Amino acid sequence: MSRSAQMAGAVHAVARLYQWPGLLLALTAIFWSGNSVAGRLAVGQVSPLLLVFLRWVLVLAVMWPLYGRQVREHWPQIRPQLLRIVLMAMLGLTGFNALYYVAAHTTTAVNIGILQGSVPVIVLVAAFLTHGTRATLVQIAGVLVTALGVIVVATQGMPLEILHIDLNRGDLIILIACVLYALYTVALRDRPRMSGAAFFTLLALISAITSVPLVLAEAYVSGLSLPTWQGWLVILYVAIFPSCLAQILFLRGVDLIGPGRAGVFVNLVPVFSAILAVALISEPFAPFHAVALALVIGGIWLAERGRAAPGAKG
Repeated sequence: MSRSAQMAGAVHAVARLYQWPGLLLALTAIFWSGNSVAGRLAVGQVSPLLLVFLRWVLVLAVMWPLYGRQVREHWPQIRPQLLRIVLMAMLGLTGFNALYYVAAHTTTAVNIGILQGSVPVIVLVAAFLTHGTRATLVQIAGVLVTALGVIVVATQGMPLEILHIDLNRGDLIILIACVLYALYTVALRDRPRMSGAAFFTLLALISAITSVPLVLAEAYVSGLSLPTWQGWLVILYVAIFPSCLAQILFLRGVDLIGPGRAGVFVNLVPVFSAILAVALISEPFAPFHAVALALVIGGIWLAERGRAAPGAKG
């Protein structure tokens, strides 16, 4: 087989994989899960808001040479929605990440895991309020089952412990961050008609710009911790995987199955986070991890089997 034929076969295989929303969204969850490990490694290696800024600068440095031309070509479609797109980037990319890193210093991993499980529920509610998209009973059941899996992980196999958790300042910040990302997810439905990669490039440009005031504020309030060599490794990871590849795959997943169903896959993040912690930093794998994994996968299967209610929009 000639090299050209092999390349054509590889391109065709990638194109086929790009049609599998479950695979794309599962990879998205894995990349996002790695962000939690990277965040822990970043402590003491780079200040949090500087990390947010540098990750988007690096993403932009890679994406703009590849897709900047497409962004300029689609300017007539972008301009009428520019304010809305700026708000999307500020909320879903700049705002979510900034709040996440700040809150991680003032709350526990247990609380963060539980509160992140609220994203799919918020997405379904927001999709109904903004677009009239109604969830079926099967979809709702899927969300509840996956949320139970998240709680099992977050409470280390003792879900009733959720009754004894008190919300603190960090918890409230994480909850606000989850709302911001859910709104961003729903807003993706009405984005301009352009490729996901080109649209993400535009979002990266806006995110880099809107991160500048945060870095300046951090420098003024607490001072900047410039990246060490380990800090640069963390920045490279979060720029390539959670920031770049995951966002492009997530955009594609939303295009294929809609924001409500795509949002359910967010519940894989705490489960994969536990798995990565075992593999990368030698944390023990307890039986409750297996139970939670079964619940989350089962809930996603239920939500994927759900169909829009008769007469529902979009």
